Amino acid sequence: MRNRQRGVTFIGWLLLLTPTAIVIYAGIRVTPIYLNYMKVAKALNQVATDYKTGGATAQAIKINLDRHFEIDMINHPDWQDIKLKHEDGGWTVEAAYEEDAPLFQNMSLHFVFDKKVRAND
Repeated sequence: MRNRQRGVTFIGWLLLLTPTAIVIYAGIRVTPIYLNYMKVAKALNQVATDYKTGGATAQAIKINLDRHFEIDMINHPDWQDIKLKHEDGGWTVEAAYEEDAPLFQNMSLHFVFDKKVRAND
């Protein structure tokens, strides 16, 4: 009578768990980057809400955005990555920046973020 194998062998477990572990590790490395982006998006949306009725100037927007960045402890993006444009009777605030999440030795994940909001004059 033949014995039937029940369950998964050790090599089978290795083949199953290795890709799962890599995906989990990548998720752990990427989570802080996306949490930071969500804070940046929230700060930009709050600035747009603050100036929805008007009264926006470049200096007022910078001060307001700096205050939101300070409260939420946002260190990245820098001020070089934030652009203010005056067009069509309002201000467009854009945060366009890139971040890298290192994985293994010389491998990393590269992310490009671009968030625009509109504030009225």
